Amino acid sequence: RAPHRRGIACPLPSNLLMLRSTVSSARRCRVSAAAPIRLAAVAANESTRAMSVVAPVKNTSQMQSLGIDVPLPIVEKFDPPYRLLAGPGPGNAHPRVHAAMTLPQVGHLDPYFLNLMEQIKSLMRYTYQTNNDFTVPVSGTGSAAMEACVANMIEPGDKFLVGVNGYFGKRLVDMASRYGAQCIEINRPWGQVFTYEEIKAAVEKHQPRVMALVHAETSTGACQPFDGVGELCRKHGVILIADTVTSISGVPLYVDKWGIDAVYAGTQKALSCPPGVSPMSFSPAAMDKLLKRKTAVPNWYLDMKMVASYLTQTGGGARSYHHTAPISMCFALREALQLVSEEGLETRWARHREVAEEFWRLLGEMGLEPLVDHKNRLPTLTTIRVPAGIDPKAVTNFILAKYNIEIGNGLGELAGKCWRVGLMGYNA
Repeated sequence: RAPHRRGIACPLPSNLLMLRSTVSSARRCRVSAAAPIRLAAVAANESTRAMSVVAPVKNTSQMQSLGIDVPLPIVEKFDPPYRLLAGPGPGNAHPRVHAAMTLPQVGHLDPYFLNLMEQIKSLMRYTYQTNNDFTVPVSGTGSAAMEACVANMIEPGDKFLVGVNGYFGKRLVDMASRYGAQCIEINRPWGQVFTYEEIKAAVEKHQPRVMALVHAETSTGACQPFDGVGELCRKHGVILIADTVTSISGVPLYVDKWGIDAVYAGTQKALSCPPGVSPMSFSPAAMDKLLKRKTAVPNWYLDMKMVASYLTQTGGGARSYHHTAPISMCFALREALQLVSEEGLETRWARHREVAEEFWRLLGEMGLEPLVDHKNRLPTLTTIRVPAGIDPKAVTNFILAKYNIEIGNGLGELAGKCWRVGLMGYNA
């Protein structure tokens, strides 16, 4: 219709004219059929935000065949409260990220969207400090990306060595056991990290096929050093998986330099993006293991061989449909990664460290004690020991109710023993 408004002749073939006529007729029928149902009259009191509604008039002849009545309009206006999200995640999204989500959608196979995937890949490679060709946003939250790494790297019977020093190390064991892995745990008390010597001894003793470490343990606020671990794994033919959900873009992270083979993260923490897509990257060694599997990946949705043919141009072949990617979330991720690029990784890491150091100083003045030793403490997430005689939930509930600030309580073994405060991304 637009060309005709501009006075430009735009003749249509007869079959398209028939299609347009059919669509127009269908729209007229839809409006006509809806006529017996009166739209609700909604009046808002601006001072109290109270809403009054008038129930819709039913089309009796239509409703008798359905059995379930049309619901009344929602009484309260949809207006979520503003919170300062200073817990373990999600954090507040950057305004530019929110704005990106409101942009017009395109199709998931549109050339524009496929080009956008290449932009996201380039930005993720910078953020991860990797040249890995297979670097993609997984359609799902960080837990989906975690499962994607496990499902694609593990085959039944594989020895899987996991460093467990918090809730998410335990989750890796749980996931892998469901895929038939022979899980072997090395353990440290929650809040502590593994030494290189402990990891080396476990690798040499058990000779695993795959090993996983949590770089940033969200349940404890501990940051696991990776110095020398990648080289050790290469020497013994071990695929190294790293959980970087709470560290990506907020803490120094060098995927290639550290020899990490499979890495995953979430978007809702230091990237300041709502949850829903998750950065993931596989090294050439990880891709080689995936392509040489003796069994099919037992998770269709997270089969990265299939996803690769859709989201990447690896191999130069034509892309093929696998699933409908979350278009608006990919817009948001692209903008979040662009913000990282504009600020610069080193500047961003330094900002998180500076804010964390000041927060830790103020905690000391208040007589509060962080759980994790200073040298292993995450700048993005701090766990604070709950003083004796204090109800931790009463404190978090009070802060939320009075100040609209959300902080987290302890998780797993630390439930009731600590608070978790996240200062990351847009909030740092």
